[in-house]
Amino acid sequence: MSKDTKDLFKDYVPEVVEFDEEIDGSDEHKIREDHLSTKEDLFKEIIGKKSNKRSYRQPIRTENEK
Repeated sequence: MSKDTKDLFKDYVPEVVEFDEEIDGSDEHKIREDHLSTKEDLFKEIIGKKSNKRSYRQPIRTENEK
């Protein structure tokens, strides 16, 4: 920092900011968490179904077989 900047902030005292649910929108993070947990549950369900599914490939046909 330059000397001017140090002089500018020498008397600075940070103030404590309190969280107010009404002003800060307390429900928004809860809604996001609900969406993320639901998404995670659906992914686990889909991955679980895919892991139990077995796919079999048919033998490759060749025109030279008799």
